[in-house]
Amino acid sequence: MTLSIEPLQVFSLKEACITRLEELILSGELKAGERLPSERDFAAQLGVSRPVLHEALVDLAAKGLVSIHPRRGVVVNDFRTSGSCAILSSLLSYHNGNLDPQFTESLLAMRVLIETETARLAALNATSEQVNYLGEIVLREAACDHSDPAPLTSLDFEFHLAVAIASGNLAYPLILNSFKNVYTRFTGAFFKHSAGSTVMDEVLDFHRQLVAAIREHEPTSSTDVMRALLLHGEKILKEHL
Repeated sequence: MTLSIEPLQVFSLKEACITRLEELILSGELKAGERLPSERDFAAQLGVSRPVLHEALVDLAAKGLVSIHPRRGVVVNDFRTSGSCAILSSLLSYHNGNLDPQFTESLLAMRVLIETETARLAALNATSEQVNYLGEIVLREAACDHSDPAPLTSLDFEFHLAVAIASGNLAYPLILNSFKNVYTRFTGAFFKHSAGSTVMDEVLDFHRQLVAAIREHEPTSSTDVMRALLLHGEKILKEHL
């Protein structure tokens, strides 16, 4: 009998090529404004086929790391001016999962800015169903094993994403989802160091307060609670970095 089974893909040369090129760009070895060698020559240097290199360059162009100019070649971009949210995970991977201080400060500041606004808008726009869903997440948080950081990290992201959805702004949930891996890297570190401690009760209390403020349509209180929650997490996270 012949089975219709796809062959196993145990390794992606394209992904390896993307990772290597990202390392070269993010490290500054390939500098902004620098024109890359021809695809034929560059592929030979990297030890990959020209099609593999081309696919990798297309991926980097989508992230804003390079610009591809037909008949003129590929130029390295300054990711600070041309990059998209897609490179946030790449930046984290480049640092081998470690939280670079400048990268950390930048992301934490952005998180406060965005999420205080999602909380404010949620208080104005959330439906009763969305508020009830937030309450259900809090109940699941309270019931789960507080010594296990994995479910806490997952539920916490679900809670913050639900607030973003309840804001009524279609862009905010997409922003959170676009750097979910980076976001949960932060919260995972937080819950790893706080699991089983009284800190978990404090987080739950913040979540309950936020749901109550949203339910009562109090935008100022919702903003204040979200800011206090984020700053509380930021303080504890920095203590363990």
